[in-house]
Amino acid sequence: MQASRVLARQDLGNWLILMAAVCWGTTGTAQAFAPSGATPLAVGTVRLLIGGAGLLLLAIGRRKLRPQGWPLRPTALAICTIAAYQVCFFGGVARTGVAVGTVVAIGSAPMLAGLFGLLLLGERPSRRWLVATLLAIAGCALLIGAGGADIQVDPLGIVLAIGAGASYALYTSASKELLPFQPPDAVTAVIFFGGALLLAPLLFIVDLSWLGEPRGLLVALELGLVATTLPYILYVRALLTVPTATAVTLALAEPLTAATLGVVVLHEQLTPVALAGMALLFAGLASLSVGGAPRTPVPDR
Repeated sequence: MQASRVLARQDLGNWLILMAAVCWGTTGTAQAFAPSGATPLAVGTVRLLIGGAGLLLLAIGRRKLRPQGWPLRPTALAICTIAAYQVCFFGGVARTGVAVGTVVAIGSAPMLAGLFGLLLLGERPSRRWLVATLLAIAGCALLIGAGGADIQVDPLGIVLAIGAGASYALYTSASKELLPFQPPDAVTAVIFFGGALLLAPLLFIVDLSWLGEPRGLLVALELGLVATTLPYILYVRALLTVPTATAVTLALAEPLTAATLGVVVLHEQLTPVALAGMALLFAGLASLSVGGAPRTPVPDR
């Protein structure tokens, strides 16, 4: 009976991560509707500020914030890595293109998360995770190969994208370390608002005039609330029952969502190779999201 309850909680956590990834997958489509003056660095900074403020207000409203019980190392690591992710990701995308930058960043994260989860948390990736990750990474590789002449390979852009993947993986591991000490709402609020404060000085050097346009403001709110506040609330709750490596691999539903929205909303054309890549991604995600071995439960808060 206890084992079935643990399994049900992990399955729920898997689905919460998939829902979060769908929200993250709207980022590229939202950016496509942003005014021309919205640079990647400005978009990333505004996104984190709005998302961090939303998470902080939610935690305050639910009375989840506590001043005590914040281990210094994982708290500082999570704040720094979520800020670094914004800089690395949007910088990498600007230099090497949306397709390569996004897929390299997200595709590198599962392998790095498996390594960090082992080194920092003592989590041993399962065989199911290994198979799912290989399928998902193969799918990402096919999506890159489907780009044809539009794909650019800039060495510094690739390094920045891998840095984004490492930042995301470290953020996940550090957040998981905080969950035994703080409620999920408090963890996301402190991390994201702290990251927003780190990036706040960039507001003095980036062009924010695009926020004065109705379309620009709507894009900023979508990126901050729908693509940041909501999914990270779901994601950090799922980390209570889902291992780090599994969580990051399931988050590969983000490029799958982005590609689907590109076809349906932006009328982009997908080649047979791209469709095969999406199929491999789906296969990897399905192998993790349906079933799994029971794990030690974390007490409810």
